[in-house]
Amino acid sequence: MSTQTANVTQLPGARQGAAPSSTAEDTLVRKSRDPNIVSGGHLVARALKNEGVDTIFTLCGGHIIDIYDGCIDEGIRIIDVRHEQVAAHAADGYARQTGKLGCVVTTAGPGCTNAVTGIATAFRSESPVLHIGGQGALTQHMMGSLQDLPHVDLMRPITKFSAGVRSTERVADMIAMAARECFAGAPGPAYLEIPRDVLDREIDLPRAVIPEPGHYRASTKSVGDPRDIEKLADMVVASERPVILLGTQVWTCRGHDAAIEFVRALDIPAYFNGSGRGLLPPGDPHHFDRTRRYGFDKADLIIIVGTPFDFRMGYGKRLSREAKIVQIDMDYRTVGKNRDIELGLVGDPGAILTALRDAASGRIDRGAHAKRREWMAELTRAEVAATEKLMPLFKSDQSPIHPYRVAWELNEFLNDDTIYIGDGGDVVTISAQAVRPRRPGQWMDPGALGSLGVGTGFALAAKLAHPEKEVLCYYGDGSFGMTGFDMETANRFGAPYIAVIGNNSAMNQIRYGQLAKYGEQRGNVGNLLGDVPFGTFAAMLGGHGEEVREASEIAPALRRAREAVKRDGRSAVVNIWVDPREYAPGTKAQTMYK
Repeated sequence: MSTQTANVTQLPGARQGAAPSSTAEDTLVRKSRDPNIVSGGHLVARALKNEGVDTIFTLCGGHIIDIYDGCIDEGIRIIDVRHEQVAAHAADGYARQTGKLGCVVTTAGPGCTNAVTGIATAFRSESPVLHIGGQGALTQHMMGSLQDLPHVDLMRPITKFSAGVRSTERVADMIAMAARECFAGAPGPAYLEIPRDVLDREIDLPRAVIPEPGHYRASTKSVGDPRDIEKLADMVVASERPVILLGTQVWTCRGHDAAIEFVRALDIPAYFNGSGRGLLPPGDPHHFDRTRRYGFDKADLIIIVGTPFDFRMGYGKRLSREAKIVQIDMDYRTVGKNRDIELGLVGDPGAILTALRDAASGRIDRGAHAKRREWMAELTRAEVAATEKLMPLFKSDQSPIHPYRVAWELNEFLNDDTIYIGDGGDVVTISAQAVRPRRPGQWMDPGALGSLGVGTGFALAAKLAHPEKEVLCYYGDGSFGMTGFDMETANRFGAPYIAVIGNNSAMNQIRYGQLAKYGEQRGNVGNLLGDVPFGTFAAMLGGHGEEVREASEIAPALRRAREAVKRDGRSAVVNIWVDPREYAPGTKAQTMYK
């Protein structure tokens, strides 16, 4: 880390360290100064650029405007939204799509609290997001300044790092420190509060502590203990019925190529969850998705990579007690949590799988390989049977439309470059049984927090990150109502997408449990919504929208939406009215609570 020092320059008529005058005349004076004089907001922008940040997501506030001025000078794109929750989700989505640090900038008080859901979502999803928040001036500390809140304390439980900057000289250094924490072990968000006078104050540039890019990071591509690699290689070689589950961390660390090479080289059936969906294309002989319970019950070796034993895994209880369980994760605290394991490895999933492939390749004998091929064939037959069982639902012509039919039509509609986003309860849970993204990184969902409202921010971010790709977000009507107005933001910044809404006029995932527990008279309390023709919403924003009430009209409506987005450069909405009496299997079993 390089550190430079010089004398602090004092603003005319101001005490050293005090907030500068905000008059227009003073602003003009400050902008015409020596380029060696720099404000805190400009130091923020320089530090963000050093971290590879090219876009910030924000909603304006008086505490943070000098950051905008700095971003203009540094060529950092400023995307201003209508609600800070969307800004935080967009920063999360941008990190997921680019593999770089996402950044959200909010003003103090409600600006920070509105972003809490987005940061908490990033925390549970292990997404590297830097949240920079404003605060009242240090000179007004504990005086009751506008929008003053204990932001650092508020954000600490849902971030990996939460701190305040107390001097302009340390602005860039503290941003580098927070960014390092975002990528330490399993990624996650960090929060940095910067008071208004620290941002506005100007100092001699040489006095600022500015870490030099590339000189203050350690390698994160660890493989852990080499002896454990050899031990696991022995287990893989000896296994006749292995399976592997590739989770979100495999995509987060961009270890997807290594994962693909591993399963193909050693003939291991692969299952996927979270951002791991799409690592292998549908139709690949090693790609399995409808037989996970069957595979886990019969496997003799189960390798879990980059996903915790949380509620989605039945806290590890859904894994066979007869199989050997191996867990690979970027976070030491996750390994062996909720369930005993045979072996745990902590490090970069891609690096570990590469080392494991090298250690095991060529060691499987002909007899064991033949048994593994029989195992693959057995799972393939089970996949075909599971698909055939679902086909009557996928092809249902019932009216109101069956949500399984929507899921099937969405999968048929996707092209090789479509990024698919799920934002909702049952409609999205059901879609996961049909939708198979064609390439890595083309599946996005809320993750373990189960946040509704992620879709608009994710769609905006995905399109900004990959303008050449098509973006489709499948919402429930409840989730669309939370953040849908920022579709206007997507249009304003040239990032149009296709919004498909599975509309059952209810919070149906919760409604089922209420009906089952309390009966018809009390079960519909607090979960029914109005019948909203959301297709007209797109038209209000100058885009294409339509209502779909018959299953046969889904595919034509999706095609018209695609054509309209390309033609008009505006987002399109396809509002599909689905049967409110249909529920996902997990909802009926209430597995999210078990």
